[in-house]
Amino acid sequence: MLYRRFAMSASNDGSDPKGKSVETAINIAPRVLLVDDSPSDCVTTSIYLRRHDVLVTVVKGPRQALEILNSELVVNLVLILDCMPHMNGYDLLMEMKKSPKLNHLPVVITSENIIPDRVKKCMDGGAKDYIQKTINSSNIASILSYI
Repeated sequence: MLYRRFAMSASNDGSDPKGKSVETAINIAPRVLLVDDSPSDCVTTSIYLRRHDVLVTVVKGPRQALEILNSELVVNLVLILDCMPHMNGYDLLMEMKKSPKLNHLPVVITSENIIPDRVKKCMDGGAKDYIQKTINSSNIASILSYI
């Protein structure tokens, strides 16, 4: 579980009426945006992520992913299926890397088939990892290490 510190202010200058800074630790679960067009794989992956106290937002395609990523929702990692219709995982990764708002987000690509040239292209493009589907208990820790 991730912990982040937030300053809570009792006045506009960040201090309480007695002049002391007020700070509290708030527990915030990380959020993974899962981009996959397979409903059964989304269910399986979501179960593994939630077992590690991760919030999961699922979308079926890259265009929906871009809408979510450009909204106000805080996402800590994007898990993308490489082979999807209309726009593949690499193309979504490149769209994210072009955006100052999104280029810092860690991206992990998944695929049923590991093709070395494809893996190299995605890794050279900025993906943190390229993992063979199906996501399971043995590779979930590796995925979450990028948060």
